[in-house]
Amino acid sequence: MMADEKPIERTYNVPLRKEFLKVPKHKRAKKAVAALKQFVVKHMKSENIKIGYYVNQEIWKRGIKSPPHHVKINVTKDKEGLVNVELVGAPVEEKKEDTKDSKKEEIKPTEKDISEKTETKPTKKEISKKEVTKEEIEIKKAIKKVTTSEKTETKSKETKKHE
Repeated sequence: MMADEKPIERTYNVPLRKEFLKVPKHKRAKKAVAALKQFVVKHMKSENIKIGYYVNQEIWKRGIKSPPHHVKINVTKDKEGLVNVELVGAPVEEKKEDTKDSKKEEIKPTEKDISEKTETKPTKKEISKKEVTKEEIEIKKAIKKVTTSEKTETKSKETKKHE
């Protein structure tokens, strides 16, 4: 591809059925993904392909045994030869350019943030955990008493049977 050319954008309806019927049922979705990749390599003339999240979800949504027969896709090929494949109608995410300065600012916490984190009061969950643990301890003690009394009763019954 020449450097002055624009990125290529095309829409295809990719037939998957002919390919995935050639393999056993338990391998069909995998073969459908491979067939999609093979189709895009043939039509866009590039080996560097990225299959998008939504296309992958569409192929796999009915499980490995029954992928869709056709998939409508948008294909874009950029100047470097990278081919992106995405489902028609899928939301488009715009790339955000981050500078090194903004990353450095995000990483360094201020002294105020550190002091706020160290001086925290116990939350309602933590307080309720303490109360629950006290209740649990009481319940466990009651269960132990009941089980030990049952054991003694069964032992006494067994001794009477043996006599």
